[in-house]
Amino acid sequence: QVLVLYFARSAELAGLRCETLSVPREITSLQLWEEIVKVHPRLAIIRDQVVFAVRQEYVLLGDQLLVLQPGDEVAIIPPISGG
Repeated sequence: QVLVLYFARSAELAGLRCETLSVPREITSLQLWEEIVKVHPRLAIIRDQVVFAVRQEYVLLGDQLLVLQPGDEVAIIPPISGG
């Protein structure tokens, strides 16, 4: 189980700021994103703009294999607009 944190637009789309999800211990970052989108399909619209952080380190969506520990934090960080 990992703690998923949602920020800004991702929190709006998911309808919450954090939750605990059960995911495989070894999973690629793209598979992890797909697992989260299964729970919150509305997040799919920000896929190409989202940044992932696992244990406070940025991760690109792709084939990178993640080895998750129980309680790890996964942050979903959409693009921040501003000026």
